[in-house]
Amino acid sequence: MDDRTERHIGDILKDRNIEIIGADLATRHGFTQVPNFILTNEHISVGAKLAYAMLLKYAWQDDACFPGQAKLAQDMGAGERSVRTYLKELETVELLEIQQRGLGKTNLYRLHLIIKSKEARRS
Repeated sequence: MDDRTERHIGDILKDRNIEIIGADLATRHGFTQVPNFILTNEHISVGAKLAYAMLLKYAWQDDACFPGQAKLAQDMGAGERSVRTYLKELETVELLEIQQRGLGKTNLYRLHLIIKSKEARRS
């Protein structure tokens, strides 16, 4: 059984003695790795891919993900209605789970990093 606990990417980089040299205005505030299966997925739109990447950015930064749709829209350069469409699209393909936390609170977003086969979805 694997007894490793989840760790923040910053801690992993420190443990491996990795030093990033040459940070400029474009990289100073970090970067986000997006799984290739998201980038190459033919079943989701470019907007949904960007929404997924933005949610990953928030989750890696704080180990949790509670952005409001207005914040997502601002960061993505999109309208709030478009953001809702992209989030619904991610939910439909089971890459995202949205939990409403109550009136006046932002939603909790759970990103799924496991690809489910069609056979697994049927059972």
